[in-house]
Amino acid sequence: MAPILYLVRHGEGEHNLNNSHHFRDAHLTDTGKDQCRDLRDTFPYHDDISLILASPLRRTIQTAAHAFHLALKKRQVPFALVPKAQEISKQACDIGQDCDVLKAEIPQLIASGAAGFDQANLDTSLLEDGWNSKKGIYAPTSEAVRSRAAELRTWLWKLPHKHVVLVTHGAFLHYLTEDWSLYDRQRGTAYRNCEYRQFTFTDESTESEAHLLEVGGNSTKIGRPLGVDAQVLQEIEEVEGAK
Repeated sequence: MAPILYLVRHGEGEHNLNNSHHFRDAHLTDTGKDQCRDLRDTFPYHDDISLILASPLRRTIQTAAHAFHLALKKRQVPFALVPKAQEISKQACDIGQDCDVLKAEIPQLIASGAAGFDQANLDTSLLEDGWNSKKGIYAPTSEAVRSRAAELRTWLWKLPHKHVVLVTHGAFLHYLTEDWSLYDRQRGTAYRNCEYRQFTFTDESTESEAHLLEVGGNSTKIGRPLGVDAQVLQEIEEVEGAK
């Protein structure tokens, strides 16, 4: 049976302030860490989580550690880094670290929010040289991003876990969910920092083509304010305009 997914946008990063996308692989701000604590305190499914996934960027790893340390620290739920969940653009803030640098930093990034998590439960097997190259399937083009999102959906569909958290990015979430109903070029995008949403897979999903369905459907969108986020808007416009 395909898993239930809890899709989470990371907390506020240094790059989210004043459109500071020149920060390479930005860390969370203090406000971002506060947002993670708010998510931790309001998320109702901590005891159900059987796997935590995150994009291998600093801010997503930190968000997973700070927001879900109850699962990571107390229950030692497995934690895996998933390069296909990285953000879409080639701006400095969205370019991750080389594998050797990242692997050296990971223990502290996790310990900052989930001290006591056993690193033996961390899976970095999907990290490979070139994951941060922004080439091939990671290229900042509409075709590449949509293909990457499709591959990630089918990979998620096949996971042998019932409840899975994935911490990823505001622009990529539109491509992963294939939901553009709350995307507006003038007013903003759908996901606020540390917002989560619950998804299942459509009945027609298979191991070769899978699609997501938000729990609650359109009823969850009624009255939901857009998050005015110039960074996300800019990233999507760049990717959709790339050849």
